Amino acid sequence: MRTILITGQGGGGRTTVAAATGLAAARAGTRTLVLSADRIDSLGAVLGRATGAEPVRIEPNLTAWRPDAAEDFREDLVAFQDRATSVLDLLGAGRLDAEELTPLPGAEELALLRALRDAALSDSYDLLVVDLPPAPQALALLGLPEELRRYLRRLLPPERQAARALRPMLGRLAGVPMPAEWLYETAGRWDVELAAVAAVVEDPGTTVRLVAEPGPAGTDHVRLASIGLALRALPVDTVVANRILPGATHDTWLGALAAQQRKAVEEWRQIHPVREVAHLGRDPRGTDDLAALDAPGAGDAPARVEWPVMDHLGGEGVLVWHIPLPGAIRDELDLIRRGDELVVTAGQFRRIVPLPSALRRCTVDGAALRDGCLRIRFAPDPQLWPRTR
Repeated sequence: MRTILITGQGGGGRTTVAAATGLAAARAGTRTLVLSADRIDSLGAVLGRATGAEPVRIEPNLTAWRPDAAEDFREDLVAFQDRATSVLDLLGAGRLDAEELTPLPGAEELALLRALRDAALSDSYDLLVVDLPPAPQALALLGLPEELRRYLRRLLPPERQAARALRPMLGRLAGVPMPAEWLYETAGRWDVELAAVAAVVEDPGTTVRLVAEPGPAGTDHVRLASIGLALRALPVDTVVANRILPGATHDTWLGALAAQQRKAVEEWRQIHPVREVAHLGRDPRGTDDLAALDAPGAGDAPARVEWPVMDHLGGEGVLVWHIPLPGAIRDELDLIRRGDELVVTAGQFRRIVPLPSALRRCTVDGAALRDGCLRIRFAPDPQLWPRTR
């Protein structure tokens, strides 16, 4: 299955472009699902038909789905209470009824991740178009599976499960129930679910489309989003320049805005392919308006973003790790080596990545940013590097 993640500038028309993209692909014969987690039914307003907790067929080959975050939250918390009964009783905690539960902030995003996983595992669709929040929130959401799995491995290392056989005896000696068994089982189940979501995000068929309205604010947003996505090694297949004004006009005010848009679009073309979507002069409503936008359909997935390690041992005596970061500024970059991990910070974005095996036996020898690529030099550590005869 091909997955297109659509994010970008807040108010830039992400939901409209997601719906138009899904419609274009469906009318080209691709079985398409458009997925959104917006609490307000913006997707239904654009499509001209209400969407909700159950998938809705809009027209042949096109389905829309807006998962119910509240119901998912209630089911998860009730299930957790059932599994943690002994611990809650020990603490004297009262149980909560499903009817009194309301979703916490972030529940919509978690529901979207679960729906993303379920849709990807389905055989009913060939294309999944995901209407994500604005880029900063979307990047945090897309990084959540990787970060949570990392936290789980740190808090509950798998190797500690070897002591499971001793827990009943320890519980009898202590005189209290031991919660470790259900805790590890819960952690294991979460790890499997998170791994399934991460597999969709990291799949070679998954790409990102940035939506922005050309102008100074849109240009800043595209640059920042490009850095954050590159840090996640997520390829951008297209920047959708939305609400393009007609260039030929006798109105001085509109002409100045159109010139500003053309300048922004040319800047974007230096980093990514750009698709221009014209302004209809009104808010699009219904499939006829969406078809008139001429939004890009499924298209071809670009090559995945690679972080290659180049061998310069024979010449400079170092290995160089290449990390593409288009649009990055040197003063906004920061690197910290921590054990076998590297903490990379680019502006407001940060990612903790494991070092490739060869680099774990090296020390950091310097770094430089050139032509939108961060090059980190690693020198072999004589204490760890295999000796040559």
